[in-house]
Amino acid sequence: MRVLHVVKTSGGARWAALQAAELRRLGVEVHVALPDATGARVPEWEAAGASFHIAGLDYPVTSIWRLPAVCAQARELVRTVAPDLIHCHHVGPALLLRLALGKRHPAPRIFQVPGPLHLEHRPYRIWDLKSAGDRDFWIASSRCTRDIYLRAGVDNAKLFLSYYGFRSDEFDTSRSGLLRARLGIASHDLVVGNISYVYGPKYYLGQRVGLKCHEDLIAALGLVLAERSDVRGLLIGGPWGGAAGYFRKLRRHADAVGRGRILMPGFLPLSEVQRCWPDFDCAIHVPLSENCGGVVEPLLAGVPVIAGRVGGLPEVVQEGLTGALVPVRNPRALAAAILRVLDQRERYRPMARSGGELVREMFDVRRTAAEVYEVYRHILDRGHPRPREFDSRAFLEAAALTC
Repeated sequence: MRVLHVVKTSGGARWAALQAAELRRLGVEVHVALPDATGARVPEWEAAGASFHIAGLDYPVTSIWRLPAVCAQARELVRTVAPDLIHCHHVGPALLLRLALGKRHPAPRIFQVPGPLHLEHRPYRIWDLKSAGDRDFWIASSRCTRDIYLRAGVDNAKLFLSYYGFRSDEFDTSRSGLLRARLGIASHDLVVGNISYVYGPKYYLGQRVGLKCHEDLIAALGLVLAERSDVRGLLIGGPWGGAAGYFRKLRRHADAVGRGRILMPGFLPLSEVQRCWPDFDCAIHVPLSENCGGVVEPLLAGVPVIAGRVGGLPEVVQEGLTGALVPVRNPRALAAAILRVLDQRERYRPMARSGGELVREMFDVRRTAAEVYEVYRHILDRGHPRPREFDSRAFLEAAALTC
């Protein structure tokens, strides 16, 4: 089975490269189209054993005059590779391949949807649905995303569920104190915050704050710091996609609100991120839109998590079972939840441990890649059964019964 994977970035989408490595182990001949050969994720695609094709196949929205040339490049790549399936991991490449190849191209096209953001805005949702043909399929990477497609009228026979996976053995689960020592945070202080890239507002989507709502995190932390002198706010992560100016503005705002007690140290390499989560006492993640990201790693490290009641996050952070949920765009509600978790750490730590057990299974890349492989087989041979969908609530209930 030969599959052409198409991603829009060589610097991100690590989950796609990890998945490809497992698909190779299952016998899939993996080809990948990347925009360049210099991005941070290129070594992982190389380690996956994928055959490389340098081709920027994202939809050129900001340089639309390039569209005919990009479509021609896409058609030539598909002709050269002659894949049994085409697997796109971002909305831009999915739309581009549909336009370039037309609705009647014989190779099935799978769009593994990394999140619900484009579906939450009517023009982009309609574009996704109307551009699809009989040989187009979707793999939703959360139940939230799957349900949006179902409500929009997509035939369940063309829709699958599989969470993007990761390798849990890459993350530390015991506190080393290295991050605290590096940033001058005392061992007795309570650290509250998160680790995520800083995205600037997408004004064309009507956003007035960044996608990850750092403004709300800073506001909530300011309220918490006014109540407790033993708390430090820590928002790790650098700007993404031209958001350097926005990042500097946020950092100045954090300094003003926290008076030196809300730190934004910027980018940390992945190897350090994998080691530093246990230094947190509470992780907070309340974005405008999200799939399941931002909560998996802290739960794996046994850190209590507060998440926004948005997207796929409630599939992972389940109220009273694996953490706490709050409404988004509500700093006061977030601050109240932070104070509650810090006051009741002995109650929330076991929830975080249950969350860690959940994510080790739910996002195990070996399990998720095996699901995708079974999706491939089902699409190519409708007599082959569909893979069973993972149910996080059922997993937690079964785990509770065996305790």
